[in-house]
Amino acid sequence: MGWLSDNFGVLLNGVAMGLLLFMMAVGLTIVFGLLDVLNLAHGAFFLLGSYVGYRIAGEATATWGSFALALIVAVILGALMGVGLMLLTRPLVSRGHMDQALLTLGLALVISELLLVVFGRNDHAMAAPTALAGSTEIFGAKYPVYRLAVIVLGALVAAGAWYVLERTSAGALVRATVADREMVEAVGIDVRKVTLVTFVLASVLAVVGGVLSGPIRGATAGLGDEMLLLALVVIVIGGMGSVLGTLIASLLIGLVQNLGVVLVPELESFLLFGAMVLVITFRPQGLFPTIAAVER
Repeated sequence: MGWLSDNFGVLLNGVAMGLLLFMMAVGLTIVFGLLDVLNLAHGAFFLLGSYVGYRIAGEATATWGSFALALIVAVILGALMGVGLMLLTRPLVSRGHMDQALLTLGLALVISELLLVVFGRNDHAMAAPTALAGSTEIFGAKYPVYRLAVIVLGALVAAGAWYVLERTSAGALVRATVADREMVEAVGIDVRKVTLVTFVLASVLAVVGGVLSGPIRGATAGLGDEMLLLALVVIVIGGMGSVLGTLIASLLIGLVQNLGVVLVPELESFLLFGAMVLVITFRPQGLFPTIAAVER
């Protein structure tokens, strides 16, 4: 209990980071694991969100109005990115992952370079809304209120994503489209609309996640590449197309990163990829793969 009390803030940081990573990774794993489209521009979408938050909410102080406006702009940009990504990748669906990877990687480089031209290479901090800018006492130590809010919001997003995909007709339709596209089209459902909605939601989550991460991580060149790498590790550990696996793997990575810095800082970078190697060795399909992913 003494150790838990001393490191409770570190554990909460790991949970907060894990849930932010989940918002980034769940869209990637759904598009890749279910629709079989590899999107290496997903990290650039997250980076775009962090710069949108910095530009609109501000660096020194942020009001509820400016923060809400940043989120609204993020939703609009994410939707546009999703539509554009679907149109760009549609001709490449039958040509394999290599062509998809080259296209989306090029898109990521274009977005990242444009952001550098506009904002420069300096790191930019982003302020949390005034009402969430303070700290509260937990186990006798101060902890930022904003990070607690991120944990709550991230948990709601995770629960909502799981419920929609696993317990609603919309989620069943997405899974059916993956399992038998021709049969879904035969019953009169426009598969293109299903694909479009999936792309849009995935992209919106990535850009919104970037805005929410702003008061924690700031807007920094290279953040998109870092988050993309972590999201790919999440997919490997959790299993492609699995919302539950993505959530558990995201939390695991968040905790490993934050606890590793405290407990074994010299091995922190090895712990993350060590966990991935163990999963690949003993369970190559991931911890919680979908049936479609296993069959593929």
